Amino acid sequence: MQKLDNLSFDTQHIWHPYSSISKPSPMHEVISAKGVRLTLKDGRQIIDGMSSWWSAIHGYNHPRLNQAAKQQIDQMSHVMFGGLTHQPAIDLARKLVDLTAESLQYVFFADSGSVAVEVAIKMAIQYWMAQGYTNKQRLLTVRNGYHGDTFGAMAVCDPDNGMHNLFDKVLAKHLFAPAPRCQTDEDWHDGDIKGFRSLIQRNHKKIAAVILEPLVQGAGGMRIYCPEYLRQVRQLCDQYDVLLILDEIATGFGRTGSMFAYEQADIYPDILCLGKALTGGYMGLAATLCNNKVAQGISADGKGVLMHGPTFMANPLACSVACESLAVLTRSNWQKNVQDIEQQLLTELMPYQNLPLVKEVRVKGAIGIVELNQEIGDEMGWLPAFIVKQGVWIRPFRNLIYIMPPYIINAEDLSQLTSAIGKIIEALTEKMATKI
Repeated sequence: MQKLDNLSFDTQHIWHPYSSISKPSPMHEVISAKGVRLTLKDGRQIIDGMSSWWSAIHGYNHPRLNQAAKQQIDQMSHVMFGGLTHQPAIDLARKLVDLTAESLQYVFFADSGSVAVEVAIKMAIQYWMAQGYTNKQRLLTVRNGYHGDTFGAMAVCDPDNGMHNLFDKVLAKHLFAPAPRCQTDEDWHDGDIKGFRSLIQRNHKKIAAVILEPLVQGAGGMRIYCPEYLRQVRQLCDQYDVLLILDEIATGFGRTGSMFAYEQADIYPDILCLGKALTGGYMGLAATLCNNKVAQGISADGKGVLMHGPTFMANPLACSVACESLAVLTRSNWQKNVQDIEQQLLTELMPYQNLPLVKEVRVKGAIGIVELNQEIGDEMGWLPAFIVKQGVWIRPFRNLIYIMPPYIINAEDLSQLTSAIGKIIEALTEKMATKI
């Protein structure tokens, strides 16, 4: 039997995220990465505008993160967290408790963002069960949200326009308010919270928690909304005795301009989900933090053991790299870097607002989004190769072209990314015109 080359074997045997085995997406093989550049097998270098799905905030092959991984692997790469503990997990928990809101004092380590959301949902439901409110098992969220690919997380993603409507009949049924429309506090009007307020007023006796992505909704539509909406939600949760879960897996660790997005609203959650950038993109690790009310409340009936425990929970290798990643972040000038990226994105992306194919341009921190008037169809199989030809890596989906570059990117490389977006829009315009 003839041995297949790498890409042929990949096409025939490997399932990639959101892909079809019968109609596989074109692939480019990466052989190394450094800074903001990925090196392909054919020798080309491309600027990564995605930070490996928003996680590689320091870029690639960072010497301090490399060293942290090398030092830890010589001690132990993993040990079970049941009945045992270790220094990297303790150090990381200390850092997370120090970085987050003062009320968030308890840390549960998970191995992915989706699992962090699952744990948060379990925390909320177990809390109310321990209080004797066994009917409080539903969640309230907003449309256009995305919280992960596991079943509990899928159930709080947008049920109609999200990526998981295929599973609608088997998912738990939750409550969905209209997505907020105000992009800044100056745009705020009470009508934005009206639908949410009505749902929590009518259903609070069966709602365990509200779950939201603060300020920026990620894969559900890359929508930006104002801090005042979060303030209103926090107030309503307090008024109607409902827990607040904030999913900062995408927005945490500086992406929106503050360490955590909730800081811009001057509020804090009862439960907080973190992930993605936690290890600087080196390996999977996530965390769910909660306040004393939740942690002690779960045990209020005398038997409340939090029912979750991943095999690779608090992996020492991942925790060591995460500790170093947070040290690199907090000792850097990350705030100015993100502000500079935001200003350049505004300057270079906003002109695209005038193009016929463009519906809206949005920028928040180190996030730049161009929303098109129509979806990029599955027939656009030429697009990945076209993007790579521009010397960049951008991964559009549906009707969105967006970038979330590493914080270390310089102005010249960022301009290449924003220029490539213009070329993508131009090429899409021409292709769509030939179909009419």
